[in-house]
Amino acid sequence: MPTLRQVKKRIRSVINTRQITKAMEMVAAAKLRKAQMRIMQVRPYSEKLSTILSHLSEAATNGLAHPFFEKREVKKRTLVLVTSDRGFCGSFNSNLIRRANNWLADKKEENIELVLVGKKGLDFYKRRPWHIAESFLDWSGNLDYAKARSLVDLLTGRFLDGETDEISVIYTQFLSTARYQIVDVPYLPVESLDGGQKEEEKKSHFDYIFEPSPEAIFTDIMPKYALTKMITALADSFASEHGTRMMAMGSATKNAGEMIDALTLQYNKARQAAITKELLEIVSGAEALKG
Repeated sequence: MPTLRQVKKRIRSVINTRQITKAMEMVAAAKLRKAQMRIMQVRPYSEKLSTILSHLSEAATNGLAHPFFEKREVKKRTLVLVTSDRGFCGSFNSNLIRRANNWLADKKEENIELVLVGKKGLDFYKRRPWHIAESFLDWSGNLDYAKARSLVDLLTGRFLDGETDEISVIYTQFLSTARYQIVDVPYLPVESLDGGQKEEEKKSHFDYIFEPSPEAIFTDIMPKYALTKMITALADSFASEHGTRMMAMGSATKNAGEMIDALTLQYNKARQAAITKELLEIVSGAEALKG
């Protein structure tokens, strides 16, 4: 049975741990609010850009000639996995890595390369036989537009140069503070942009007069579309990371409080037992002197 000094030392240690987890919970909550505001700004822009491209693609009578739409025989695939740089976010990274492993297992016979966003993904796959084409680290849960542009330039450059034939992205789509969904979405080549539209919406589109040519318009818009799509994925992932970390640290703080209560009860019982033992010894000694 631990001594009083050992129990008291452990209580002090758990109190210090609770202070740390509480501070981390508050920091994650503040970052989550900023990430949610960023999602509210990015998502409408991304949806509107997709709608515009969908309308233009329907109006282009000669079809789409932009290289981003080119579907060719898949000889090499690229998987972009978005994880976090830091831990203490529950099963966030392990769920993402498990989903990526399942994706890789389904395509194990094919030529695949990885592009990793976040240290946790790199730490896992650098000890595995998969080829890592590039890694983007030190995001700290914040959306860095310069890094995002570098990531998009790398992916689009490899696709246009024929170094890869298909690019997919695995990330977490933010739903709420306590919920996220791991999604596997194709990035390049760009799939049909009007898949979610109803027939009535398609009929209601106006005829467009292109100035300049449709090719020039798509040449200007498609890089912006690729960048917006990746920024949306990163914003969703970072918001999910902060939400999961806030929940994990909240649970840790609650568990630390329960542990402190249990240890305090144990300490009080041990202290009471020690006092009772001393009183019995005093009484027994006094009785022995009387006898």
